[in-house]
Amino acid sequence: MTGYGKAEQIYLTKRIVVEIKTLNSKQLDLSLKLPQELRPQELDYRNEIANILQRGKIDVSISVTDTNVEQNTHIEKEVIASYLKQIKEISEEYNIPASADLAMLLFKMPGIFVTPEQEYDENFIEKVKETLVEALRITDEFRRQEGETLKIDLLKRKNLILEYLGEVTPFETNRHDNIKNKLIKNLTELTQSGKYDENRFEQELIFYLEKLDITEEKVRLEKHCSYFDETIDEEGAGKKLGFISQEMGREINTLGSKANDADIQRLVVKMKDELEKIKEQLFNIL
Repeated sequence: MTGYGKAEQIYLTKRIVVEIKTLNSKQLDLSLKLPQELRPQELDYRNEIANILQRGKIDVSISVTDTNVEQNTHIEKEVIASYLKQIKEISEEYNIPASADLAMLLFKMPGIFVTPEQEYDENFIEKVKETLVEALRITDEFRRQEGETLKIDLLKRKNLILEYLGEVTPFETNRHDNIKNKLIKNLTELTQSGKYDENRFEQELIFYLEKLDITEEKVRLEKHCSYFDETIDEEGAGKKLGFISQEMGREINTLGSKANDADIQRLVVKMKDELEKIKEQLFNIL
């Protein structure tokens, strides 16, 4: 899921800044930017990041700047003097007018600005690691807070499914009477005398209604919803919740196929809509 974290500290004259941005992804997709001098520690940093954040599209930037401005970058005066001498000689030799903006031309020449090579001791390397760990902690906390919001939404939609399931019961009772009356009407119209074997009809009706009975699907769906509640707080519950939602979907689909009633079908559609929203959100959970 999405997350953001930033940490910084100053060690002697060095400012260390670590910034982390994450987006949802099923796998770990890590991009790590750091100074060339810290490349030997890259594998260690990657392992630390993967251990805490586990998965997602993760962009990590580690930067080091010197708070002593004089040490950051300096201008090579000898190089400027050499360029200036050569420009004047060429101008005189080829009768080229002197440039009105000679300084701008000189500062565009290569080798003018030089950044001293940094030498990082073990204490500094440790400070960088500390800053990275702190940024990871902040990012992880950010994601946990988002997860709590997501949890509230998931439980809300699960409860809506249970509400719609509860609304099925009144229609289920009327459905039996409607099926019976419809069958009697059709049977009466098909027989010349309008009479039929009531005992045989009752037997067939019971068999027919048993095939259309949705009690078992309702009970299983309620159990899956209860299991959803029990699982949502488990560590790394994303995959398990995904499996549970698939089972919930099977019961809702079977309930719809057996319903044979427009009002129940309407409630089934609402349950499917909430379940799809749950499945979409589960992609954001570890």
